[in-house]
Amino acid sequence: MGKIHVLDEHIANQIAAGEVVERPASVVKELIENSVDAGSTRIDVYVEEGGLQLIRVVDNGLGIDPEDCETAFYRHATSKIAHGRDLFQIRSLGFRGEALPSIAAVSKVQLISSNNDDGMGRRIVIEGGTFKVNEDIAAPRGTDFTVQELFYNTPARLKYMKTVQTELGHISDVLYRMALAHPEIAFTLRHNGNMLLQTVGGGDLLQVIAAIYGTSSAKAMLPIEGESLDYKISGYISRPDLTRSNRNAMSTIINGRYIRNHGLNQAILRAFHTLLPINRYPLIVLQLEMHPSLVDVNVHPAKLEVRFSKESELNEFVENCIRSLLKQQVLIPQVMNQPIGKGNNKAFIQEQFHFAKPEVSVSENVSSLTKENSWTQQSELTEAPIERNNSYQQSAASSSQTGPNWNDRNEGNLRSNDRTSWSGQTVREQAPASMYRTSAAPSPEQLYGTGQEMPELPAFPQLTLIGQHHGTYLIAQNDEGLFLIDQHAAHERVNYEYYYEKFGKPEEASQELLLPITLEFTPSDAEKLKTRLHWFEQVGVYLEHFGGQTFRVISYPYWFPQGAEAELIEEMAEWVLQEKVIDLAKLREKSSTLVSCKASIKANQKITMQEAEVLLERLAACKQPYTCPHGRPIVVSFSSYDLEKMFKRVM
Repeated sequence: MGKIHVLDEHIANQIAAGEVVERPASVVKELIENSVDAGSTRIDVYVEEGGLQLIRVVDNGLGIDPEDCETAFYRHATSKIAHGRDLFQIRSLGFRGEALPSIAAVSKVQLISSNNDDGMGRRIVIEGGTFKVNEDIAAPRGTDFTVQELFYNTPARLKYMKTVQTELGHISDVLYRMALAHPEIAFTLRHNGNMLLQTVGGGDLLQVIAAIYGTSSAKAMLPIEGESLDYKISGYISRPDLTRSNRNAMSTIINGRYIRNHGLNQAILRAFHTLLPINRYPLIVLQLEMHPSLVDVNVHPAKLEVRFSKESELNEFVENCIRSLLKQQVLIPQVMNQPIGKGNNKAFIQEQFHFAKPEVSVSENVSSLTKENSWTQQSELTEAPIERNNSYQQSAASSSQTGPNWNDRNEGNLRSNDRTSWSGQTVREQAPASMYRTSAAPSPEQLYGTGQEMPELPAFPQLTLIGQHHGTYLIAQNDEGLFLIDQHAAHERVNYEYYYEKFGKPEEASQELLLPITLEFTPSDAEKLKTRLHWFEQVGVYLEHFGGQTFRVISYPYWFPQGAEAELIEEMAEWVLQEKVIDLAKLREKSSTLVSCKASIKANQKITMQEAEVLLERLAACKQPYTCPHGRPIVVSFSSYDLEKMFKRVM
């Protein structure tokens, strides 16, 4: 007698339920997708005990024909597709016909649905896959689907359910994604009678973001739009100062369907480039529209993962759209997040007294700096002068006429450590020479690759330098308010753009050493490193195996930070060893980041007025002057209104 036999229909449904119904959130997702496909404008979800006791989804959609109510619970019964070719043009969220029978196989289900306005509908009751009731009933147009005692007949699966709060979190996440994907639908979520989510369904995506993530987060979002021959993008992205600790706030929606795609997530993160701190992720809601033939949604049981026919083109399109938007923004976070008191903002302002100090020009000091520090003009590191930001030049001119003289108050403190006159030699001892290099910063095409036409970058704010705090933060001002600049982060950004360009031409800068530097690694790392030595040559570092666990550095670029060469090359080696797949662009970026950090002035390092002026001037000339290479903010601001509120000048 043969050993192979056909499974009983009931057992087959329970097995299928294991693929479709993993947890209560899976039931909620499948039922909401059916409601959306039915053209509903309002969907209400009621949950008890994390969905294990009760899940009820009520909509006002088209409803189900009375004769189709029982058929809907048969396996692979669907109205969404009829022919094989329909699989390549799927526009609905559901299409396989597995959701309802799978849910009914592991729970107690009641379906009430009506497809007309005469007040009559059909009621179906199923327990564990067995039909109990099929009768006519009075019902409004739409569908009311109730699931009770989920997994009551499969105790092994019920045993592995998480806590009520965990399951509720997954259900909430499903509702959040669906609400973001369909802002035109009004969603509500209630758990044990408590309202957890409510959207108005007016079609305004920003209102949905405010309902889910909060009003303050919604105010920090930037609208994005773009279109190509194959794709159309819309939605919102957060400013770099609004981040999350994980990727859960990154929502990508394809033709109304929330999906997870590693390639798209990486394209988004590449677009932010150095704007995000390490292990921080932006809040993103992207709605992508494309022809259904360009995406295959039938590759994952839960339909969360999809396959694109032009994935590389789509990733490049998304990356360029986000990058183009970010380059048009002034990304200086405002500390107090208060509206600036202008226009119609009526407030009682206390009487102001002006204690003007005699003006002392610092323009002569700055000009003498250029003359005295002739070593910067003669240095072998000097190249073509940078094209300075015009707005900053105007600011420097205004500061020389109207700005307070830092020398009167602070220069005694700032120079107390060196006790020497201002000269070229003193500058060299006090701060790395890279602060004063005048090489042109790389173009956007060099930094970020070719793509769409690069927009005109917003001007860096006009700032008047007025002091330094604790040897770490520069203090500046303009008509809008007060600005604090992290001097280390600012110098890192200046150096990063300088070194990024340099690492693009390593062969022109490498110099041989009279006394090679020796480095030692573990035996396993040494074996692996021997196969990756050619990557070091791509950035101008020539490393050779010297036997055993030892390697010799026989050459490196002359512009490496003096005294930190061995440590820097060791860190580069650690990165090369850790990476599974090495990309030249990533290697160039990582090397630039490492070198810029080593070569930058540090916190608690006091600098003079002239040094600070040069640093701000170089920062203003950067292509991205708002974050350091690690994504930390360089500049934060306090508006004049914020300051007046703090001092109770605005009542």
